[in-house]
Amino acid sequence: MKFSLKLIWYLLSWPFRKWSNFFKTVIGAVLFSYLLFSLLVIADYMRENYGGFAKFFCGFGGTRWLGKYAVRVVGGYGEGSGFFIADDQVLTNFHIIADEPSPKVIFPNGTFTTPEKILGDKNADLALIFVKEGKPEMVRTLMSPLVLHNDEPMVSVGYALGTRLKGEPTVLKGRFNAVRESKNFPVTYLQTDINLVRGMSGGPLFEKCGKVVGVNTMGLAGLSLFISSVSVDELVPTFTDKDVKKIEIDTSTPEGAVKAFYTYLKARRMEEGFNLLSEDYLQKTNFEEWTNRFKDILDVQIYGTKKEEGKKDTVFVKFSTTNWVDGEVEEHYYEGTWQTVLEDGVYKMYRSNIKEVEKPSWEWFYEI
Repeated sequence: MKFSLKLIWYLLSWPFRKWSNFFKTVIGAVLFSYLLFSLLVIADYMRENYGGFAKFFCGFGGTRWLGKYAVRVVGGYGEGSGFFIADDQVLTNFHIIADEPSPKVIFPNGTFTTPEKILGDKNADLALIFVKEGKPEMVRTLMSPLVLHNDEPMVSVGYALGTRLKGEPTVLKGRFNAVRESKNFPVTYLQTDINLVRGMSGGPLFEKCGKVVGVNTMGLAGLSLFISSVSVDELVPTFTDKDVKKIEIDTSTPEGAVKAFYTYLKARRMEEGFNLLSEDYLQKTNFEEWTNRFKDILDVQIYGTKKEEGKKDTVFVKFSTTNWVDGEVEEHYYEGTWQTVLEDGVYKMYRSNIKEVEKPSWEWFYEI
């Protein structure tokens, strides 16, 4: 105790024993204060620009590499983005696949597939698309629980303007602002200053180290909301197919058979479509040759069918196809007739007279 008191007294009195000690003490205090404030500034800089010391080394190499984890999701009535949360599961927004029984998932290499199954939660605006082709190298981890700092850097990835804009996904940077909640929605949102645009919905929101913290959902004038990864983690096990659009087929009439034929092409259920070809038609083709005719088709929209007057087994049809060619979409419009034939209780495609329509007027879509 005596020694401690002597040491304290010595340290307190040392600067005042002579002028040189005093000046040394002042200089030391200034240097110490400068070092302390520098460390505080560095710590604040680290927090704002990297999300803390733990994420400092994640900043090297930029953020462009995160773009490879997004996929396109194309429905008949909407399109956006998505990302893998498991080998064969793509997460996206429900509004992208709403009213669409067979959306397409387009991979970064330009190939595409049709889902094996779709589950979701319409109220939460989340959907899970199950694909046959596993992509373990594209799976990203959901951060749960969330550990974020105010003004922490965020990176949003998605296909801006959808299939209308060719090339790689758009990578946007911004900062985390706040967590938002509403009694009208069953999810929590992250707010950032990123300016989301159409087509990026459903894509991932990353923190600096590449963990998914949210799902691109809505944006307006530099303020965007993202469904939090915590909400995704909690809700995915509860997803059902209750609100998912189902394919309905009726081949008991000529009109129903023609509609079923193009519905199968739309859903890329090629074997079932092939089985609607009549025995006579099959004399001119085989499964491989026939399916190769439609390998680029993303979507088919049927605008109407009607039975030809005076021809009980012949159906007039109008439809369009959306084709994926060299990383871009092409729209084609067709009209004409299919003659059907009843085989084994099912009407099948016998003979066609379908022609392409160049630049149809708006009336064409409504007249049948």
